[in-house]
Amino acid sequence: MRFEELLKGEFLKVVEEQLQNAQPPAVIHTLQRLLADGYSPRDARLLIAQCVAAEYVAAMQQDSPFDYERYAQCLEALPNHQAAFKFSKDISA
Repeated sequence: MRFEELLKGEFLKVVEEQLQNAQPPAVIHTLQRLLADGYSPRDARLLIAQCVAAEYVAAMQQDSPFDYERYAQCLEALPNHQAAFKFSKDISA
């Protein structure tokens, strides 16, 4: 298995755990919004996983905890496919 596929799987596990625990609430709202916009359940979860990945990268770059406010902002910007990359880029600038 390629490293990228392994990481994607791990980020999808985080999304599933957040959905199961309904925490943070923005994840459920984002999933519902994306599904209403016509995204498949898998594609919606992949979009959310992009924000998970971006926030993990930002937290590691800043040596700080996962920032749920910034994560919620990224989720709110979806389905803009560049949302996660924008937030990562803003962090590293």
